[in-house]
Amino acid sequence: MLKFIARRFVNYLILVFIATSLAYILGSLTLDPRARYEGRNPPISESSLHASLQERNADPSTPVLTRYGHWISGVVHGDFGKQIVGEEKVSTEIKRRAGVSLRLLLLGTIFGAVGGVLVGVLGAVRQRKPVDVASTVASYVLLASPTVVVIVVVQTIFVWIYHKGGPLIPATGEYNSNLGGIDFWTDRAKRLIMPTMVLALFGISFFSRYQRSAMLDVLGSDFLRTARAKGLTRQRALFKHGVRTALIPIVTFFAYSFGLLLTGATFTEKLFGWHGMGEYLINSVQSHDVNAVAAVACFTAVLVLFSGLLSDILYAALDPRVRSK
Repeated sequence: MLKFIARRFVNYLILVFIATSLAYILGSLTLDPRARYEGRNPPISESSLHASLQERNADPSTPVLTRYGHWISGVVHGDFGKQIVGEEKVSTEIKRRAGVSLRLLLLGTIFGAVGGVLVGVLGAVRQRKPVDVASTVASYVLLASPTVVVIVVVQTIFVWIYHKGGPLIPATGEYNSNLGGIDFWTDRAKRLIMPTMVLALFGISFFSRYQRSAMLDVLGSDFLRTARAKGLTRQRALFKHGVRTALIPIVTFFAYSFGLLLTGATFTEKLFGWHGMGEYLINSVQSHDVNAVAAVACFTAVLVLFSGLLSDILYAALDPRVRSK
């Protein structure tokens, strides 16, 4: 099993390198850092503009491959270069924002995956029953709805609950700097509820559809009939053998869904006022910051790496055939 995990880890590292390199090269070919300096009053001299772009390794007059070589040599040492706007390094901004996004992504993924598996299994076991029909309709409605619409609906529901005498849940911002002590952390926990719920809802919609389909394939399998013939009750046979087998394809899907969840988090962070990696990506594209865009791509690729490793470990735990190789 260790050889299997080590081999997969090397494969993921290669994919991280390729994804990050392509992001930098494509960003260098499509983004125009000079646009951030042009049109100012008073105008910036050409020599100052050239020196500033050279300092940030973003001068279009320098060949792309030359800039890439200089940039990737810095990345190896943890330096993603300077931002186009300001004097701060990209790595400093990444460190500040990564924790913000990880809180949302981890909680959203965990609740979404667990909830999706439960809903999918329940829908398969209760096929064509009201609970199955309701979960199917709700999932398709969520999958067809833009993130913005879901956020507005969630905020509206919480406002309605508050007017009915429920607790106040702040709708925007990551924290309130005017609070201190236990009130500060309580407020931060409250502000985490709505954005986490939005991400979890989309996760439940995705995972429940896959889990239901996988579970339906298992329900008619021979090994379940054999387990029943050996004296196991239907419920125990389902949960001891059926659910475990149906989870195997889901853990593979988990690796890719975790990376894709960052796309939904981009709009979630922006609309909820969370200053995370999603917001940073939007701001970086708007400011033509090649270094920052490539750094966000690297962050996303690393997330897929770790989620992929976790997926492989879970896969090996669920399927004994993998452990024996």
